[in-house]
Amino acid sequence: MELLTEIISAINGVVWGPMMLVLILGVGLFLQLGLRLMPILKLGAGFKMMWEGRSTSDSDRNAGEISPFQALMTALSATVGTGNIAGVATAVFLGGPGALFWMWCTALVGMATKYSEAVLAVQFREVDENGNHVGGPMYYIKNGLGSKWAWMGTLFAIFATVAGFGIGNTVQSNSVADVLEASFGLPDWVTGVALMILTGAVLLGGIKRIGRVAGSLVPLMAAAYLIIGLIVLGINADAIPAALATIFQDAFTGTAAQGGFAGAAVWAAIRFGVARGVFSNEAGLGSAPIAHAAAQTNDPVRQGMVAMLGTFIDTIVTCSITGLVIITSGLWTGGESGAALTSAAFEQALPGWGDSLVAISLAIFAFTTILGWSVYGERSAEYLFGVKAILPFRLLWILALPVGALAGLDFIWLLADTLNALMAIPNLVALALLSPVVFRLTRTAMAKRDAQTA
Repeated sequence: MELLTEIISAINGVVWGPMMLVLILGVGLFLQLGLRLMPILKLGAGFKMMWEGRSTSDSDRNAGEISPFQALMTALSATVGTGNIAGVATAVFLGGPGALFWMWCTALVGMATKYSEAVLAVQFREVDENGNHVGGPMYYIKNGLGSKWAWMGTLFAIFATVAGFGIGNTVQSNSVADVLEASFGLPDWVTGVALMILTGAVLLGGIKRIGRVAGSLVPLMAAAYLIIGLIVLGINADAIPAALATIFQDAFTGTAAQGGFAGAAVWAAIRFGVARGVFSNEAGLGSAPIAHAAAQTNDPVRQGMVAMLGTFIDTIVTCSITGLVIITSGLWTGGESGAALTSAAFEQALPGWGDSLVAISLAIFAFTTILGWSVYGERSAEYLFGVKAILPFRLLWILALPVGALAGLDFIWLLADTLNALMAIPNLVALALLSPVVFRLTRTAMAKRDAQTA
């Protein structure tokens, strides 16, 4: 086991090293420039489409299983999670405040990546034997690039299926169990059983029930977390200007050692900012387009504009709130990291309440991540083995949750993190090769909309 751990650790160091960060940022920047900054310039139009997407027109009703809004919420249920609480704190602890700036940069180019993923997912999706619309990187690789590239789609599906049981299942249930035990003294086995029951009740209803639950729960939990964060920032308002100045300065100069903080060079800020940003918003990993492929729409571009909001909401909004709370508290130099650092920052501003509020937020975020990733894993397993794999996959997914809550998961976390990065490689290659399709569809759609408003 030690040898296997060393081998996977070595692979992890390569796949999450400079090459991956350059690939993610490079492809995202290429797509953003090729789209002429449309994802940024049309952000307001995207929010309008998201709001309109709460209901589906009669012409689109048979084009998918869930509304465009529910598709976004399903994707957000998987992305808004522990990365927004623990991941941001880890980035600031290891890379200094400047890491938050590089998280923002990752999000700005990631909006173009997420847009392109969703456009291709809808454009090249299929209808399975059960009559459900299925799509994602494995399908746009096979149908967009042709049969000679199909092996790359199969690799993605294998990586996603296995990684899901780690990053989207056992790791999440373990995080919930740890935080509820630490904050409320709840035994790990109780958390594991509760998660199994709650997840089973939703998951056995399929994508439609997951979409309904996500459409109700995700906006509520995100709004509640943002309100609490804004209250804390209101309490720390005097420290915000200095915090912003530190973020921009340290992004280009590095951070000197102070207190329990060991100091960080500019490269550390870039590395941890980009890596934690991608971990949080998943732009480029290829997971979110699996959810967007189920949207009730005949317009790939429209769904792409809804999809790109996921990266904005996750990183530019939610991660920024967490990062600013941590930096304005001054506690990031105290030696704490991860969720403990975020809890301490909230607790400082809201004594007696902050720690519990973070614990509850993390538990709900992790639960919705379990639901969102179940869709990704199920669709990947279906691609590999057909519709006969759906029910066994759901049962395994549900039964794995209490195991994750009780087990030590250092190896599982390492394996899942490595497979997460390996998912990104075939997806990013496909995005680059299929970019002419994205650009063409976008130009056509924008010209049509301009003509309609002229």
